[in-house]
Amino acid sequence: MTAAAIAASGDDFDQLARDAVYRAMFTRRDVRSHFVPDDLDDHVLARLLTAAHHAPSVGYMQPWNFIVIRDAERRRQVRDLFLAAREQEMPAIEAERQALYRKLKLEGICESALNLCITCDRQRSKDSPLGRWHNPEMDLYSTVCAVQNFWLAARAEGVGVGWVSIIETEALKRLLSIPEHVTPIAYLCVGRVSEFAPRPDLEAHGWGKRLPLPELVMSETFCGAGEAPLKSAIARLGGA
Repeated sequence: MTAAAIAASGDDFDQLARDAVYRAMFTRRDVRSHFVPDDLDDHVLARLLTAAHHAPSVGYMQPWNFIVIRDAERRRQVRDLFLAAREQEMPAIEAERQALYRKLKLEGICESALNLCITCDRQRSKDSPLGRWHNPEMDLYSTVCAVQNFWLAARAEGVGVGWVSIIETEALKRLLSIPEHVTPIAYLCVGRVSEFAPRPDLEAHGWGKRLPLPELVMSETFCGAGEAPLKSAIARLGGA
C-alpha cells in the first residue's frame, strides 16, 4: 500500500483501526525462540521496509540504510560475534544472575528467515544543521524510529523480529563492510514465528518486570509531584 493510498482513506481512525494499532504495540515481542523455517516473501519485506522508510526523521534527513543478510555463512559469522560478546559481557552480570543469563535465549540469528542491519549514515545531512545544531545525535534517534516502524509493521504482518544488541560494533562493521561514517543501529532477526509469547521473554523468565507507569509520570519538573487524575486514569487502564 502506498502512502498516497493510505492518505486517501481519511485522517480519522475508527475504533477497529485504533484497536489494531494498540494491539500491535502491546503484543510486539522481541522474538528469540519461536522462528519457523519458512521463507519471508519479498512482498511482505517490501511493506515492512516501506513502513520503516516512512519513520519520522529530524530535518527530514532520512539517515537510514537497510542491509539484508540472507547468506548462512555470514550469519554464522555474526553469531560467532554474538557468542564472543556474550562472554565479554558475562563478568558484568551479577554473580547470582549469571546462571539465568546463560540459560536465556538471546538471539535467533541462524534460525530466522533473514537478518537485517539498520544503519545510520552520519554524513547524509552534514550540510544541513536543521534540528541537529544543538542535538547532533538526532540522526541516531531518527534511525531508531525507523526500527520501531519496522517492528510494529512486522507484528501487524505476523512477522517476528528480534533485536541482537550483544555484538561488538567495530567487529560487525568489519564483517559487513560498513564505512567508518556509518553507525549500525540495530541488528535484527526477522521471520515467521510459531507464536508471539503472551509476555516478554525476560519477564517470563524472571529477569525483570514492567515498571509501574504512574511512578514514571512527573509534573512540570523532574520528580515534580502532581497529575493525580492522569495517574489514576493510567492505573485504571492497567487494571483493565
